[in-house]
Amino acid sequence: MTTISLNGLNVYPFASVDEILEYVDRNPSLLVAINAEKVVNADALTREIVNGGIGYCDGAGAVKAVRRKGAKDAIRIPGCELWLNIIEKYQKEKTFYVVGAKPEVNEEVVAKLRQDYPDIRIVGHRDGYIRTDEERQSLIDDVAEKRPDVVFVAMGSPKQELLMGDMRKRHQAIYQGLGGSFDVYTGRVQRAPRWWREHNLEFAYRFLKQPSRFRRELKRLKFAWWMLIGKV
Repeated sequence: MTTISLNGLNVYPFASVDEILEYVDRNPSLLVAINAEKVVNADALTREIVNGGIGYCDGAGAVKAVRRKGAKDAIRIPGCELWLNIIEKYQKEKTFYVVGAKPEVNEEVVAKLRQDYPDIRIVGHRDGYIRTDEERQSLIDDVAEKRPDVVFVAMGSPKQELLMGDMRKRHQAIYQGLGGSFDVYTGRVQRAPRWWREHNLEFAYRFLKQPSRFRRELKRLKFAWWMLIGKV
């Protein structure tokens, strides 16, 4: 599949969820969500991470940008839904490892996954509070030993991508960074209602709920300006 470059980030313009699921099944790699903020903030490290994995359109801005460059069928694939799509499709044939969030949240995520997906095989899990190099290495060693087919890491960018990159050096698998998705899955954080999502206004809903995101939303304005002048 041909990728499209957005500020040096190679993005795969998937036209459906099934397409990305089938592609990553054939090409196990590190799934990286691409949105306006990530495009604007792209630096040498971000480009290395994204271009060494599979960047997909998680944000409406990224979708508009790749469509503008010829990928007319590209769609938005929210990362907070994609990981559950992966589980739903492959729960009977793949094994999973779950990393991230506070200890009690991680335990709740694992329990809820086992309830929602009775056939799931979770071979390991731990919280995202990794305080020492020894703890980090112990986690990498455990993943390498248990050899899961899929590893989910919810720790925020770029920390989660750097950790997954080091895991991947020891064990090839499907890796996906999930940010705050565990809090959404367990109901601790409310996702935008359907109307906001369907009208590509999920970012506005989050801003209304968290005005402290103001600086982050400025990146979206910068991205819009780049779109206007043809930089992306």
